[in-house]
Amino acid sequence: MSTAPVTYDTDPSRYAHWKIEFDGAIATLVLNINEDRGIRPGYKLKLNSYDLGVDIELSDALQRIRFEHPEVRTVVLTSSKPRMFCSGANIYMLGLSSHAWKVNFCKFTNETRNGIEESSASSGLKFLAAVNGACAGGGYEVALACDEIVMIDDRSTAVSLPEVPLLGVLPGTGGLTRLVDKRRVRRDLADVFSTTSEGVRAERALEWKLIDDHAKPQQFAEMVKRHAEKLAALSDRPGGPGVLLTPLKREISDDGYRYETLQIKIDRAARVATFDLAGPEGEQPTDIVGIMALGDQWAALKFARELDDAILMLRTNELEIGTWVFKSHGSMDAVLTQDELLLTHREHWLVRETTNFLRRVLRRIDVSSRSIFALVEPDSCFAGTLLEIVLAADRSFMLDSSEDDAPHLALSLMNFGPLTMNNGLSRLATRFADEVAPVAKAREARGRMLTAEEVRSLGLVTFTPDALDWKDEIRIALEERTSLSPDALTGMEANLRFAGRETMDTRIFGRLTAWQNWIFQRPNAVGEKGALKVYGSGNKSQFNWERV
Repeated sequence: MSTAPVTYDTDPSRYAHWKIEFDGAIATLVLNINEDRGIRPGYKLKLNSYDLGVDIELSDALQRIRFEHPEVRTVVLTSSKPRMFCSGANIYMLGLSSHAWKVNFCKFTNETRNGIEESSASSGLKFLAAVNGACAGGGYEVALACDEIVMIDDRSTAVSLPEVPLLGVLPGTGGLTRLVDKRRVRRDLADVFSTTSEGVRAERALEWKLIDDHAKPQQFAEMVKRHAEKLAALSDRPGGPGVLLTPLKREISDDGYRYETLQIKIDRAARVATFDLAGPEGEQPTDIVGIMALGDQWAALKFARELDDAILMLRTNELEIGTWVFKSHGSMDAVLTQDELLLTHREHWLVRETTNFLRRVLRRIDVSSRSIFALVEPDSCFAGTLLEIVLAADRSFMLDSSEDDAPHLALSLMNFGPLTMNNGLSRLATRFADEVAPVAKAREARGRMLTAEEVRSLGLVTFTPDALDWKDEIRIALEERTSLSPDALTGMEANLRFAGRETMDTRIFGRLTAWQNWIFQRPNAVGEKGALKVYGSGNKSQFNWERV
């Protein structure tokens, strides 16, 4: 780990690039990027171009709107820079960055944009991009994540995805997929648009379905307000007091991270990180009054925040730690009781937001390029929501024991729908390739403490070694895993984790893995005379013209 790890927690008092304005049911996120405040040295964030630090602030701002401002029904994203909405990811940052940094950067920005769409679908929070200046590359991809895009018609503003003609790469956060899958742009028009570096202006952009409306500068503000209010009318966000998100309590040491609900121990020699998750402790709330009184200290919300932070910290700062092992300890009854609370009060805005947050956090595990193992041992509390981590694992092991402290697993209704993967299926359905019978059999076992024998028959774990073989089997499995090529493992895991149907989200992440692990490493993009390297230098890129 570097001496100065990248951290993902921030708050509005520390923002360098975004400002939040509130007006009743409308929140406006105003982008005004400080070009001298890049997250790393060596480049300036000119023309409202962004890097990871800009997106960390955006992610935090969205989270605060979700939890601290339930009165907000529409979020407007716009810019305060004259004639410049956003020029996308900073090219010089990409040119200076390692391949791993580029991939992690694009993955996080992708998750942030997917979170916008998930909040629109599941939280009633609607999004409007008010494009008031040039909107290129990743800037247009931010807009594409919104429910609607409106654009100023000032005869100069255009939307564009110029990565192919200018940089020799592709839009890195789902731009091409959203064009055809979400906005239903005709593929031949999408082809023209994606190879035209100067972009498309208002009237043609509307005709091609690249935007939803446009207006002259004098009418632009009124049009934005009209669209924002129309979207707000579609929302069921309730208003009322929100929940303040207080700073996380995280301790960083040379051998790992410690939070209140989990700790991570890192074995650098073995290249393994072990997560120890703690179930809910102490007296838990039984109703909404109790949940609201606890605020962000409510166990479900605190756990989601801390696990989310831990995943991001390891993905960015611990590149050689290629295997994550998940353990747990605590009361299974307490986990199941919390699940009942989540289900009983699922219509309450805070419970709904927390469930949606848990879903997003678990999806981060699904798309992390790390091998995921889960160990079910005595004192484990892998039940309901926490069982999702076992189901997310590439391999899982449960101790088969006849002792009094033998481990158990337990299913709850949270395992059958609320916490879906990016493919829209539960992890159980995905585990069985969307076959009905094994999922129905698992549903019949819901609510019982399941022994290793029952778990084995239900197919919920990979192996159930006995005490005699336990340590050796785990050791051998980890040693074998960590001896394999990390590149091959990343490709294999990405292929295997999303069995069943595809969605826009799975296509985006699948293509992200393929595109960035190939195109971003080709000399045509990042070679000495590649397009990404010579951009802005006045030199012309030189391509190897072979089609591979």
